[in-house]
Amino acid sequence: MQDCRGEEDLKIRLVGIFKKAYGNGQALLHVKEKKRLRDVVQEIAASSSKLKHVLIDPELGSPLPTAVILVNGKEIGVLNGLETEVDNGDEIVLIPVIHGG
Repeated sequence: MQDCRGEEDLKIRLVGIFKKAYGNGQALLHVKEKKRLRDVVQEIAASSSKLKHVLIDPELGSPLPTAVILVNGKEIGVLNGLETEVDNGDEIVLIPVIHGG
């Protein structure tokens, strides 16, 4: 993961606690071919133990209980979920879900 800006890379924006845990509000990933969103999320989570702790639900192994995920401004529920394909030039936004009681 790179922390610099590049138009041709896959851009990952992190909001709130995800930004704090990762230590940066964005990461760039250059992919050689389209990747599943699931794989990209796992890759960024693996790059930071703090981010993995807050992003990935340990029981499900998934970010969906903890995050709203947008790809190019669209919530992944209207796309193909975690199976959505992403490529260079796309933008993924990870937004934490706030739980209260």
